Amino acid sequence: MSTLQKENELRKKGHQYIACIDECGRGPFAGPVVAAAVIMPKGVSINRLTDSKKMSKEAMKKLAPIIKDIAIDYAIGYATVEEIDRLNIKQATRLAMKRAVEGLRILPDFLLIDGNEEVYASIPQESVIKGDLYCHGISAASVIGKVFRDDWMAKLDLEYGEVYNWKSNAGYINKKHIDACVEHGLTPQHRKSWTTYNEVLEKIELENSSDNKKNNEKKR
Repeated sequence: MSTLQKENELRKKGHQYIACIDECGRGPFAGPVVAAAVIMPKGVSINRLTDSKKMSKEAMKKLAPIIKDIAIDYAIGYATVEEIDRLNIKQATRLAMKRAVEGLRILPDFLLIDGNEEVYASIPQESVIKGDLYCHGISAASVIGKVFRDDWMAKLDLEYGEVYNWKSNAGYINKKHIDACVEHGLTPQHRKSWTTYNEVLEKIELENSSDNKKNNEKKR
């Protein structure tokens, strides 16, 4: 369960505005990578807030507005599919984090970042392995970031006729998603730099070849 230990240690060293940062959307085949930065008040702990991977979507949706109300400041940053393909996912993730920090109205004096990432900023910072499980502020960032991205993917799902099921799979790879790509084609929201992209193109080509062969046989 996430705790305030890390933030409390930093405050004892004189840090006042500690921005906690987490990302989501590194792994999906479709959609942006998103980062959230949150500055929480001293000593505040939110009930039921823990690692977002251990929480249901419904629980996160309920907690997200509570976190936003309580937070001293928060901001969302993201990198587009085009930026992911151009930069690679690691650099795009760091760009999203940088944008989240730059979006804060209050300049933080320390950054706590989930995992082993770093933010390209001249602010003292520390990476925290499994931070979204052990650090309360990172847990908060994880929740609002995921809710933001899930909402984004749900809107894209509507825009593309709900055939890719992004509302449920958030752009991650599963059989229904891949089958939909083969049937309906790939979109600008799919990451061309993923090996899955070329694999889907090959499947589409095979499907088309098979259909053409069947049509030719019928004509004979």
